[in-house]
Amino acid sequence: MDYKDYYKTLGVPKTADADEIKKAFRKLARQHHPDVNKGDKKSEEKFKEINEAYEVLGDADKRKVYDKLGTNYNAYQRGGGNPQDFNWAEWAAQAGQAGQRTRSTRQQTNFDPQGEAFDFSDFFSTLFGGGGGFGNAGMGGMGGMGGQPTRQNLDQEHDVEITLREAYHGTKRILNKDGKTYEVNIPAGVKTGSKVRVRGQGAKTAQGEAGDLYLTVKVMEMTPYERKDDDLYRDVDVNVFAALIGGEVNVETLAGEMAVKIPAGTSSGKLVRLRGKGMPKLGAKDEHGDLYLRVNILVPKHISEEDRWTLEQIGKRYAGK
Repeated sequence: MDYKDYYKTLGVPKTADADEIKKAFRKLARQHHPDVNKGDKKSEEKFKEINEAYEVLGDADKRKVYDKLGTNYNAYQRGGGNPQDFNWAEWAAQAGQAGQRTRSTRQQTNFDPQGEAFDFSDFFSTLFGGGGGFGNAGMGGMGGMGGQPTRQNLDQEHDVEITLREAYHGTKRILNKDGKTYEVNIPAGVKTGSKVRVRGQGAKTAQGEAGDLYLTVKVMEMTPYERKDDDLYRDVDVNVFAALIGGEVNVETLAGEMAVKIPAGTSSGKLVRLRGKGMPKLGAKDEHGDLYLRVNILVPKHISEEDRWTLEQIGKRYAGK
């Protein structure tokens, strides 16, 4: 199994502080985010590598173990050692303790924009993935020993419903488990099928090793909006005269009410595009989809005789045009 240089993955020096690491991660995550590079498998893999690197370097305890491992592993390779013969067990035991301290001091949540959990590399899983007692099993501990459940079997899933408005602004859910209460953040922009990971709240082994709990999001439909990926669509009523000569209508959006200009000569069914007024783009700060207003022209049912005569004259003037 090859050693992974997480510093190289994030493009930072080994002396980088926490803020530098976070800044580099956010920049790369935006660049390679699946929503920005749809269908690009290379970007998808790069996005996973970036998340894996930050999972370690963004955690002080894990980074300490990783840095110590790097020094010894590189020296081992320079001495002509075979990576398959390297004694990973010592480092895995320390890494497991670091991960346990992290879980006990803070509640972390990760979310997967594609609706699937990140599959971290064997290198990461051996050192930080847990499962069946690393200290005694070494690399063999990956699958569990003596009938103990694997890390994958410890993971659990639970469905959670939120409104479209909550998906727009982001929301929280209270999780009650084993007599304890946890507040889980659900980020803005999630879609039906997105998963929020609550670390360490899955099933547990007799030794206290815990899997993760995955909240599978379902976003409920909301009148009058129709959602297509990050774009929103809704109907808007426009007076026939505003449609003819141009005008302004007040439209309720998920961000609040706003005045929208209607171009002269707008026909029924036309889409008026409001850039950046759609759903937040998952993992891309301050970026949104668009809101499309589908025009529905309203014609007055009752008009005065004077106005009727005027409209008849106008109609004759523009007949056939």
